[in-house]
Amino acid sequence: MGEIDLVNLVSHLLVFMVVLLLAISAHEAGHAWMSYKFGDDTAYMLGRVTLNPVSHTDPIGTLLIPIVAFIFGAVGGALGSIPLIGWGKPTPVNPRKWERYKLANVMVSIAGVLANLILFIIGVVLAKVLMTQGFTPNDFFRPATNPLVIFVTNMMLLNMSLFVFNLLPFPPLDGSKILATFLPESAEPILNVFEQYGFLILMFLIYIGVFSLILYPFRLALAYLLIAIY
Repeated sequence: MGEIDLVNLVSHLLVFMVVLLLAISAHEAGHAWMSYKFGDDTAYMLGRVTLNPVSHTDPIGTLLIPIVAFIFGAVGGALGSIPLIGWGKPTPVNPRKWERYKLANVMVSIAGVLANLILFIIGVVLAKVLMTQGFTPNDFFRPATNPLVIFVTNMMLLNMSLFVFNLLPFPPLDGSKILATFLPESAEPILNVFEQYGFLILMFLIYIGVFSLILYPFRLALAYLLIAIY
């Protein structure tokens, strides 16, 4: 790897990590804030209702794995298929303190992805601003060197990915908690199986490319959206 490639890789990685830290912090802060609104001050008292990434960063899930996956993905080769995944420090909640449990469970679970949706919308607005300055929709879907384009592209794609990803019905993702709220008690044995093996199943599906297939129509929709507002 030449010096220019290394500089390019590091600059892209830094921008990616800034956006990732913001996305994960907003996601976890969303859970904490909504739980507080329904009467549980557990996360609030621990200082988790904040966008400060220090409060939400998991050394392995937020830093090590995303950085390694990004580097191997950029370098390519046999290890280039490592999925770009990441997670923050779990937000502690005490459901026994919630008012209106079922509604609280849904709202607290969905608050994180709604935070990512808001950041995605901000990214689209920033993309529109850049397009008024001479950039085109294609600039956000091909290799770029402009740091603003890289930032906005990551803001849109990463938050869109987190929004879709976390709604999948596999533990420990938010989608599984939302689904469990509406399932009858007879489904509990199945839920227990997913609780035990859901993470492994999820990682396997990501590795073989199922999540990429799920995400593809959303990326296509984003491309049409940028063209429509161009």
